[in-house]
This record gives sequence, C-alpha cells and structure tokens, in this order.
Amino acid sequence: MTLFPKRLLVACLACLALAGCETVLGQREPLAEAPVITPASPTGIGLETLPPPERAIDVAIYAFPDLTGQNKPSDNFAEYSRAVTQGGSAFAVDALRRAGGGKWFNVVERGGLQSLLQERQLIRATRTEFEGVNAKPLPPLRFAGLLVEGGILAYDANTVTGGLGARYLGVGLDTKYRRDMVTVAMRVVSVQSGQVLLSVTTTKTIYSVLVSGNIYKFVALDRILEAETGFSRNEPTQLAVREAIELAVYSLIIEGAERKLWKFKNGGSAAALIERYRGAPVVGAKAELADPVPPTQYSHLESPPAPASAAAAPASPPEAPLRAGDTPAR
Repeated sequence: MTLFPKRLLVACLACLALAGCETVLGQREPLAEAPVITPASPTGIGLETLPPPERAIDVAIYAFPDLTGQNKPSDNFAEYSRAVTQGGSAFAVDALRRAGGGKWFNVVERGGLQSLLQERQLIRATRTEFEGVNAKPLPPLRFAGLLVEGGILAYDANTVTGGLGARYLGVGLDTKYRRDMVTVAMRVVSVQSGQVLLSVTTTKTIYSVLVSGNIYKFVALDRILEAETGFSRNEPTQLAVREAIELAVYSLIIEGAERKLWKFKNGGSAAALIERYRGAPVVGAKAELADPVPPTQYSHLESPPAPASAAAAPASPPEAPLRAGDTPAR
C-alpha cells in the first residue's frame, strides 16, 4: 500500500469518528446526564421533618460570606479558585425556608435588597406617571425581629491522609484517602437589643478516596501483561457546606426551644427532641450558648421570670419581637 492510500484511509477513519460524535437535536450526547434537583442530605431531612412551631418567626439574613480566604489546595501548581463556595447565603436561606416543612421561619429578602428597592421605586414612578397623585401606593416591606448572621469560618485541608497497598507476583492493589474539614458558624441576633441570643458552630468532614489496581507480569518468555484500573471519590465541598449550614439551623431551633426563645406547637415533641439532641453524639454540633438574657432585655416570645416580691416589683409585660405589621416603639 502506497503512502497516499494510507493517508486516505486515516482521513476516512477520522471522518467516521467525527460523524459518530454528532448529536441529534433534542438528544443528549453520550455520557451526558440530565440535571436533577439536589438530593436532600440526612441532616436536611431531619431539618425538614421538625415539628411545627407555635407561630412562625420573621428573620432576615443579609450575608453568609466565606471568611476563610483560602484557595483550593494543590501540591503541583498555584490554584486561584476558592476552596469553598461563595454562595453560602443561598444555602442558609434555603435551610431556613425548609425548616419544619417551611413553617418555622418567614425569611425576608435582604441579600438583593438594592434590586428590590430599585424595582419598587420603578413601580412607584410608573404608577405616578400614569395615575398622577392618586396613584395607589405599594404595601410596606416586611421586616424581621431577628437577624441570622455568620459565615464559613475555616477550611482545613489534609487533616488526615493515609493509604494501604500490597503487591504479589506482579499483581498490586493500592488505596489512598484524605480528609478535609469545613467549619460554619451561625448566630441569632435580636434587632431590638442587638444581643446575640444564640450561637452555634458546626464542622463537617470531607473525604476523598482513591482505589487503584494494576498487573505487571510475564505471561510468556517474551510477552508481558500490563493492566491498570481504579476509581476515585471526592465528596463535593459545596454539599458539605450545605449540610453544615443545615445542622447549624437545626441546632439553633433546638437550643432556642431549650432556652425558651420560641416554642414547638407540641410541647411533648420539644422535650423529646431536646433530650435526643443533648444525648446523641451523632449530632456533631458544638453549641456556644450566650449568657442568660437579663430580665429587662427580653425580646423573644416568652415572659421573663416574675420578681421575688410581686408587691415590691410588679411584673411588666415583656417586649414582643418585631414582626411584620407591628409598629416600632418610639
């Protein structure tokens, strides 16, 4: 076979290969998967199945930033991508909205407040232009009595590394693993007093595993068999951050009920949940409760304890948390 037919054969094979890669309109390419709703984690399912509260709580969250300032760890080259997600506020809002099947918190929009105010200004200007001074005003924005603050505190890479391998007569198996850790903090702040009512810190481990096997041996006097196989499993960092945030919200709800900041609709369920939360080590949450709230600064749903002498110091009604539709005290 001359050189020209060889080139022609190679060109024909290349054309066939390219033709096999073409896709029909409306069909996915080979190995392409359809998008799916992010599956719920075990912690997220526990958060969603919490018993409902006595009444929903109005909360606002402005930001949930990445406070680590770290880039992705790499041993070979400089990596400029962030180690953790920059969308922690979206995970926090989603966890608050899904708590107790959506019955625990009324979350008001604050992350995109500038866009919201600009759109309301546009509506008012349009109504005034077409309807004049008799234009119908917009209803007031809903405000909250509690702020949810916090962020992603730390990302520790390679906290634990290890592996195991063996080879016998040219057949080998090798396993390696690595553990990282991400830490999230969340707190609840009273709008009326500015006091930190609750604070929790949660930690989630992130595992990466590599398993590989290979064969290198003589199958005949002048013939060698060589083969390799393996797979790796890296836990997504953003899902670990999401689960840590979900656990933080779960912990805030349980500890708030324990401190009488809010109530479950069913008191028996609250007692059982608190007992299980305090007694089960699998919860994995490190709670950092604030000091008891002074009686003069109560801003939650419960009444302060009555004074020792009712005649000397009559009890005054407690302050209710700011809720939508309430008028702030002047």
